[in-house]
Amino acid sequence: MSTEYLCSLLEELVALPHETEWVEFKVNNAEPENIGQYLSALSNSTTLQDKQVGYIVWGVEDSTHEIVGTNFEPRSSKVGGQELENWLSTQLEPRIEFKICEFQYETKNIVLFEVPRATHIPIRFKSIDYIRVGSYKKKLGEHPEKERLLWSIFSICPFERGIALEKVKNQDIPDYIDYPRYFELMSLKLPTDLSGILQRLESENLIIKRSGNSYDVTNLGAILFAKNLSLFEKLSRKAVRVVAYNGKNRTNTLREIQGQRGYATGFKGLVGYINNSLPHNEVISEAFRTEIRLYPEIAIRELVANALIHQNFGISGTGPIIEIFSDRIEITNPGTPLIEPNRFIDQPPRSRNEALAAFMRRVNICEERGSGIDKVIQAVELFQLPAPSFKVTEDHTQAVLFAYKKLSDMDREDKIRACYQHACLKLVSNEQMTNSSLRERFAITANNASIASRIIKDTLEAGFIKDYDPSSGSKKHARYVPSWA
Repeated sequence: MSTEYLCSLLEELVALPHETEWVEFKVNNAEPENIGQYLSALSNSTTLQDKQVGYIVWGVEDSTHEIVGTNFEPRSSKVGGQELENWLSTQLEPRIEFKICEFQYETKNIVLFEVPRATHIPIRFKSIDYIRVGSYKKKLGEHPEKERLLWSIFSICPFERGIALEKVKNQDIPDYIDYPRYFELMSLKLPTDLSGILQRLESENLIIKRSGNSYDVTNLGAILFAKNLSLFEKLSRKAVRVVAYNGKNRTNTLREIQGQRGYATGFKGLVGYINNSLPHNEVISEAFRTEIRLYPEIAIRELVANALIHQNFGISGTGPIIEIFSDRIEITNPGTPLIEPNRFIDQPPRSRNEALAAFMRRVNICEERGSGIDKVIQAVELFQLPAPSFKVTEDHTQAVLFAYKKLSDMDREDKIRACYQHACLKLVSNEQMTNSSLRERFAITANNASIASRIIKDTLEAGFIKDYDPSSGSKKHARYVPSWA
């Protein structure tokens, strides 16, 4: 941190009306035990106050906030032969990356400790956790109401509120965030000055105002509107990869790209690239040659959006990947779903990343009310494709779109999966599946109704569907619903 930034930060802190629960002022009191307790107290209180960092400042009168300077020299201070900074780190549990800054303000020596917020459990010093109550340092256990609130914050703090990049100067925000794209997607007029732009981004929690004429970029701001995700070290592996292969396996890669832009900024280009990378069918009609897409664009759009939105950002070292084969597309994201895959069609959406999902819906990148998967299945049926497959492994969720197959080339599993999904789609439309509707789904002629009957029988035996009215006794007019209905 530059001296200019630190001086500006100091001026903002001393301008506070009184000592807050996330700032502590001292002159020369630098007893090591006391510092350790304050690191614990400020880290925990900073979380309660919904701040990203707290501060201990030496060189400022507590009562008047007058800048007087200090003779405290933390770099040369020791505890039992051990450097103070290292000793403090070993006594804190879990360890936190506090920063020590020494600088001069108008010839006066100032020392500032920047203390990060507690993120998942209270920070303890020598096995005791502390908290600020007003301007006083107390043991957390003596204030059970604050302890309960702190734990509740830990349990609900979402990925989107985390910090992707700290201390970005006001004028440098446009180097990281594609703000014109934000205003375009929101159909808002672009402000004429930087302050108006920053205020709007802050109101959306894309950036957070800090002391010292700077901002932190939130995970939400970076993952949605990064100009280049590689500039955000924590999120660089969350950039989308698209890999196209020659054939049905991974032995021969045709091309591979890794996206750089945030999800909202780059989504349109991503879907366009995928569609342009897919094989097409050429159809000649009335002497005109036209290209027909093998996959419905809405299905690709919705499945890619789901992969981005519902991934588990807590799984490191991996991100969304779209793999294109000659006979299928596999769309994979880190994390397991919060809904059982067989219920994707009818269940309302649930996401670990609600703020991300809500924003993507606001700008029409994904569907509201869980209707996205319904539209995928509907489009797949319209294109007469095999039913998509949804698979869950230990750490990933995968959606697979299959290229066209004749009914005679589909295996038993393909037919059962399609029959079940057709029954689900009918149910959410307040209808029931029949032999006739399934024949239409598979383009089976009326004189081959026995083929549809066989598929229904296999799906019944597999336990995926059931008779809507078992007392009817009519096979010809039987209706079917999913087994869970």
